[in-house]
Amino acid sequence: MIKDRIEATDFRDAMSLLTTAVNVVTTEGVSGVHGFTASAVCSVTDTPPTLLVCMNQTSRSHAYFIENRTLSVNVLGAHHESISNTFASKLQSAERFEQGAWTQLVTGSPILEDALVSFDCEIEHIQEVGTHSVFMCRVVAIKQSEQQDGSEEGLVYFNRAYSRVGQVDIA
Repeated sequence: MIKDRIEATDFRDAMSLLTTAVNVVTTEGVSGVHGFTASAVCSVTDTPPTLLVCMNQTSRSHAYFIENRTLSVNVLGAHHESISNTFASKLQSAERFEQGAWTQLVTGSPILEDALVSFDCEIEHIQEVGTHSVFMCRVVAIKQSEQQDGSEEGLVYFNRAYSRVGQVDIA
């Protein structure tokens, strides 16, 4: 159906059919430690290494990310569905970080130890677009999973449900 004006619900329904990786985005700094589940994350350029992360301005963690000016993007594996749900819940920040094992790289933002890959970033630019802030993030460190044998599966979100992607070698 083609419309002259696209309603927000129509847009959300259409976007639910765009498969996206599931990530937990974290920050730690003067305003404390915080995190949220995000699917709006993508590569911008490799020179310099830069990611784009979108965050709803009404999120209770939004001001903390703005103040800290750092974040880490933790790309979740198929076994992290419960961590995704925890960071998307109404739990307080401290309670969210009770699940999983966390460490730090350069910026001090929490890195999930068994994430498929984690990107440690400094927020260089912030652009407000509608209801969201778009963070342009310079990657300052990367930690990849130690399990590089092709046996890991990624966690994705499609049609409002989790799915797994990747091929598991069964030998």
